[in-house]
Amino acid sequence: MTTTPAAGFDPARFFAGVRRRFGRLSQGQVEGFNTLLTALSDWPVSWVAYALATTWHETAMTMQPVKENGGLAYFRRMYDIDGDRPAKARELGNLTPGDGAKYAGRGYVQLTGRTNYARYGLADRPDDAMKPDVAASILKDGMAHGRFTGKALKDYLPGDYVKARRIINGTDKATEIAGHAVGFEAALREAGR
Repeated sequence: MTTTPAAGFDPARFFAGVRRRFGRLSQGQVEGFNTLLTALSDWPVSWVAYALATTWHETAMTMQPVKENGGLAYFRRMYDIDGDRPAKARELGNLTPGDGAKYAGRGYVQLTGRTNYARYGLADRPDDAMKPDVAASILKDGMAHGRFTGKALKDYLPGDYVKARRIINGTDKATEIAGHAVGFEAALREAGR
């Protein structure tokens, strides 16, 4: 897949900049970057950089949609109505035993919970969140419109990559992800974005 997300953007320069800052890239990583660069071609550079940094973190640097680690016991404990956190289960819309595993985190941003899957038309097919184009669409909508936490990219960017973590997951790993965003933004700018 070839990416030309903006007039004058040079993908080769972008990937050279990413490799210089983050090391070697696998073909899967390159494909993931290309999927996201294409999906986010109409976004401001700081938003794209933060989305790439979030994906880098949430997918353990694979840049491919992933499913949350854990087995049935973990998902039951964390996300089921009859687990250890029933209030969290209700917040996620997981009202039936087994929903924790069925609606565990998937995709680029770890979409979690029946309510969130239903929002994207995936309640009956949650594994579709593992498809790169679907995962990119979820990331784009959720981050731009504050669908994950009520906070959106426009609330923080440009300006504050650390606080932007509130769009996805409170402040967990906020400084680390902000550092990645700075690196991705530099690579994007070097490539003409």
